[in-house]
Amino acid sequence: MGNRFEFGKNWEKFLKTLDETRTWEAEKSLKTMLEIEKLNNKRVLDIGSGSGLFSLVARRLGATVHSFDYDPISVACTEELKKRYYLNDSQWKIEQGDVMDSAYLSTLGKFDIVYSWGVLHHTGNMWEALQNVAFLVEKEGTIFISIYNDQGILSQYWKLLKKIYNRSSKPIKILLTLWVGLFLELSGIAIRLLRGQNPLPFKNWAEKKKDRGMSVWHDLVDWVGGYPFEVAKPEAIFDFYRKRGFQLVKLKTCAGGMGCNEYVFIKGSSTSAT
Repeated sequence: MGNRFEFGKNWEKFLKTLDETRTWEAEKSLKTMLEIEKLNNKRVLDIGSGSGLFSLVARRLGATVHSFDYDPISVACTEELKKRYYLNDSQWKIEQGDVMDSAYLSTLGKFDIVYSWGVLHHTGNMWEALQNVAFLVEKEGTIFISIYNDQGILSQYWKLLKKIYNRSSKPIKILLTLWVGLFLELSGIAIRLLRGQNPLPFKNWAEKKKDRGMSVWHDLVDWVGGYPFEVAKPEAIFDFYRKRGFQLVKLKTCAGGMGCNEYVFIKGSSTSAT
């Protein structure tokens, strides 16, 4: 029991479901958001590499990849993917590290692409983490991040639930996860009925595999347990990076609902993070 969710254990279980279809879908999502086909001659930093899936995708697209994660089990997951697909590859480095550790970050240098999906809002100090990653981007380089959407009072409810989850025994954690899953599915059924759509969830479950190659169950566990937990409105993230010399070039929102907003920023060639 504790206050921090064990992300690595969830990723370890996810790896058992990883297949070529999921990998291809993850690759497609990365290419779509970055609007690229290849990453040849690009240096990519994957902050909070988790399962290692997107580090693998970046390497497959030709990038030199540096992956790090705070959670040692997540580091082991990323190393497992490298072992499967790029054993002894010198162009993919993996290590344990903390995005809140400025001394560690200062050893990394600058990168053409800094990628951190669903990570910085779990650090315990999201705004400092957002600041830290800005220093790691080359001039005219790219940041691709996702941050939980601010739902106002609902976000406070989810934060409380996550605290309870992480202080509970394993049986209670399972019950909480199932309860949230049932609540979300029943809500989805009601919405689809109102829209005159097929109310059954099975199509949505199938589509989940096409959403970054993810898994319904492992995403649900991550959502219920993911703590620390912070949120931000899209305009707050936009203003934060604009003031630091970045230009927003792509935005994908969750339409004001639950989940992550995705942002792609380019660092101006004549400005630097302050």
